[in-house]
Amino acid sequence: MKYKWERSLERTFESLEERMERGMESFERKLEAVDRRIEEKALAWERIFGEEEKPDVILEALGVKKHFYRGRKTPPLRAVDGVDFIIPRGETLGIVGESGCGKSTAARLLIGLMPATGGRILIGGEPVFQRDKGKQREVRKRTGIVFQDPYGSLDPRMTVADIVSEPLRAHGHAVSKTDMLLKSLVMLESCGMRADDMFRYPHQFSGGQRQRICIARALVSEPDLVICDEAVSSLDVSVQAQIINLLLDFRDRRTLTYLFISHDLEVVRFIADRVAVMYLGTIVEMAKKEDLFLNPVHPYTKILLESAPVFGRKRVFNQQAPDWDDNGEDVRQGCRFLPRCPNARHDCGVATPKLRTLTAGHSVACHRI
Repeated sequence: MKYKWERSLERTFESLEERMERGMESFERKLEAVDRRIEEKALAWERIFGEEEKPDVILEALGVKKHFYRGRKTPPLRAVDGVDFIIPRGETLGIVGESGCGKSTAARLLIGLMPATGGRILIGGEPVFQRDKGKQREVRKRTGIVFQDPYGSLDPRMTVADIVSEPLRAHGHAVSKTDMLLKSLVMLESCGMRADDMFRYPHQFSGGQRQRICIARALVSEPDLVICDEAVSSLDVSVQAQIINLLLDFRDRRTLTYLFISHDLEVVRFIADRVAVMYLGTIVEMAKKEDLFLNPVHPYTKILLESAPVFGRKRVFNQQAPDWDDNGEDVRQGCRFLPRCPNARHDCGVATPKLRTLTAGHSVACHRI
C-alpha cells in the first residue's frame, strides 16, 4: 500500500515525462522544418546559379504565395503561388509575362507593400515582415520602388521638393530640412532635372520628366534594392532609352540591385542579367538572358518570344498556339499552361510541374522536358 504522497509524486513524475516527450517532439519537428528550409534554399540556389560560387545576396524569397479569398464557396485567386527569387548585389533580374500573371503582385510582396500568404522574404538576410516594427522599418529602408504610372504615382498637391524628400523624412535620413532639400536637389540633378524644378508641381512636367522624379524619389534614400514595376511602359521610345540609360548609370555607380518588371521583351533583354518568365502566378522558366532568348525551352516562353514584334526579325518558332479562351483559373491541378499548350498530353494535368535544373543557371517547369 502506497502512501498518498507517494502516489502524488508518481503522478508528478508522469506529468513531467509527458511534458518532456511533447517538448522533444515539438523540438524535433522544428529541426525537421529547419532542415527542409535549408534543403529548399540549396535547391533554389542550384536552380538559379548552378554550381557557381554563391554571391552576396540582397533579396532572397522562397516559396512566396499570395492568395486572394473571394468567399467561402469560391476558390481563392492564386495571384502568386510559390515562387523563388534570389538576386545578388549589383544584378538585375527581369520578370516578363502577360498582363495578369502576377508580376506586380510579386513586386509588392517582395518590398513589403502587402503581406504574403506564405513563404519567406529576406532583404539583406533580414525578414521583411517582423513583429518589431522598428526592425521592420530598418529593413524597408533598404528598398525603393518606381511605379508604372508616372502620372498617378505623384501627389499633385506636393511640390517636387516635397515628393523627393519624403523618403528622407520617413526614414530619418536627414538631420534638418536644409539637409533634406540639399540631398533632394543633388538627386534631382543626377536624374537630369534642374534646380528650379524643385518648387514646381507634377502637372507642369512631361511623362518622362515625371518618371525622372519618381526615380529620384526611389533613389534619394540610397537603397540597396530598387523594384521597377513597368517603369518605362507608358513612355515614348526615345524617353524609354533615356530612362533605361539613367537606371544603368546608377547601377554602375552605386552597385544597385534591380528587379525589373516589364512586358517588353526587348527592354528586358537590354537591361537584365537574368530573366524569369511568369505564368499565372508561377515561374515556368528562369535563365541568364542569353540562354533564355537564344535557347528557350518552355512552350510558353517560345510563344511569348515569337509573339514579340521586332523589326527585321524573321520568325524562329513556327508552332502556333490554339485559340485561347481559358484564363487558367479553373486549372485546379497539373500544369497551369495545360489549356493553352500546343504540346500538352493527358498526363500534364495530373501533377503540377516544378522547376528543374537543365543546365547551370537554367531551370524550367515542364513535364515534357
